[in-house]
Amino acid sequence: MCRFLAYRGEPIFLDELVCAPAHSLVHQSLHAVEAKTETNGDGFGIGWYGERREPGIYREVRPAWSDENLRSLCEQVRSRLFFAHVRASTGTSTTRANCHPFAHGRHLFMHNGQIGGYGRIKRRLEALIPDELYDRRLGTTDSEAIFLLALANGLPEEPVTAMASTLKQVRGLMDQAGIEEALRFTAAFTDGESLWAYRWACDAKPPTLYFRQEGANLLVVSEPIDDKTRGWREVPKGCSLVAAGGSVTVECLNAAMDCLAA
Repeated sequence: MCRFLAYRGEPIFLDELVCAPAHSLVHQSLHAVEAKTETNGDGFGIGWYGERREPGIYREVRPAWSDENLRSLCEQVRSRLFFAHVRASTGTSTTRANCHPFAHGRHLFMHNGQIGGYGRIKRRLEALIPDELYDRRLGTTDSEAIFLLALANGLPEEPVTAMASTLKQVRGLMDQAGIEEALRFTAAFTDGESLWAYRWACDAKPPTLYFRQEGANLLVVSEPIDDKTRGWREVPKGCSLVAAGGSVTVECLNAAMDCLAA
């Protein structure tokens, strides 16, 4: 499983969250404590919004803890909204194209989790992605496939409903293939202004996901980057965190999925 961090608020230098804290994302790349694997060394990536409409992206296959370029970049880049991700592969190759976050136009997406038995449904899942979006598929991960399918389902317009529909489709393919392994999913998505984070699993055992709000600043993480007593709240299972405008709310992803079944 991977570890990630998403920030939205007053502009700050990336290193204040990615590198500096005692249990920073860089530290988690070597010493994660709430993941299936302690080490997340199969590449990393950052995506940030600056003065241009579309985000900047830096992705690399080296472990985050050993890449001096990451630290230097984070010390110089200041942003009001950024994503950072350290990867632990669940079977696909370690390439830049498979590192998160993934971008499409103005949008960024990153994921932590796994589609159980992915190899058995990969072809059928990819067949659901329209040609115009499939042309943007550069890697081989289940994460990128979920992102592109969610875009096809209307993710930019209805981020909660579209993700509910996507997870339901993926779970349906797994059922058809007789896959007993779980679909476990935490993810973050942004259009450069608003931010959504998701926590769901078909076996009610989703990966961890926390958030902390301090005034206008929102931080979403796979696991806290500092003392757990410092205002961290867990995103409830089966829910989505929605940061739009000046509000931060929690919406029920399970309820959205139930509505699709009706």
